[in-house]
Amino acid sequence: MSSLQSRLATRDDLEALTELMDLSITELQKPFLNEAQIASSRTIMGLDTQLIDDGTYYVVEQDGALAGCGGWSRRATLYGSDRSPGRDAALLDPAKDAARVRAMYTHPDFARRGVGRLVLELCESAARGEGFVHAELMATMAGVPLYRACGYMAVADVTDASGGTAVPLVRMRKRL
Repeated sequence: MSSLQSRLATRDDLEALTELMDLSITELQKPFLNEAQIASSRTIMGLDTQLIDDGTYYVVEQDGALAGCGGWSRRATLYGSDRSPGRDAALLDPAKDAARVRAMYTHPDFARRGVGRLVLELCESAARGEGFVHAELMATMAGVPLYRACGYMAVADVTDASGGTAVPLVRMRKRL
């Protein structure tokens, strides 16, 4: 097997990214959420295409296979997709605001093989390059171990019921 390769996502990737996200939510959340919570997760999670348009969303591939994706944002929205309520496209101030790590998903066949770490490194490096000194994210229960291992600290436990069933999440933060 060759090493992981990364590139910026384009709108041509949308269909494949959507399929990957659905599979990731369905399979990787099973040890942490019940079926109703997983269904609700599909409503509150997903891709915000503003990330692709901003050039801050990455695709990770191995041998031509889509292994994962994720990005970061200089905008106020912390998590959610194009259809999520409460989106805020206001630009953040790197001197006082934290960059947002957003929409990280790994194909189940590539779990625990460095995909998430690679995406975090890409995001953190790019955010640092734009003057951000902190990063924040909203972690799923499946993602918390990775983010902790990468230096993120829990800020608040959150429950999002906007998808119909309460889904536990953890807001996390890291100094870059």
